[in-house]
Amino acid sequence: MLSKLRKSMKSEKGFTLIELMIVVAIIGILAAIAIPNFLSYQKKAAQSEAKTNLGGIRTLQEAYAADHDTYATSLDALGFSTKGTAKYSYYVSTANATTFEAVAEGKTGSISGDKWTMTHGGTLTDLDPASFTN
Repeated sequence: MLSKLRKSMKSEKGFTLIELMIVVAIIGILAAIAIPNFLSYQKKAAQSEAKTNLGGIRTLQEAYAADHDTYATSLDALGFSTKGTAKYSYYVSTANATTFEAVAEGKTGSISGDKWTMTHGGTLTDLDPASFTN
């Protein structure tokens, strides 16, 4: 009777609990490595939006200053608007006849609180470099 049971168990195919646990552990390790990298790439993509739009604001400011002998105090005066759903909000924090500073501030999610500035000279500054990837 015991020999029949052993023969029938040998003929059955499948995975043991140990094998399944090893596969689950490997998947967990791979996920632990992949998810932070994915989130980092999302932040970098969002930050490239901020950098590009700040560069566009600078170009518009220079054109405005050439016509009006002063920099614009608002983005509306420049005719600036973002395309689609912007991950950052943009505004001019300082503007006068000689200088301006434009700001991009992260709205939600992993970039909430991420803040970038650009000056009239084209200096791009990350105001919190320890918290976010450049």
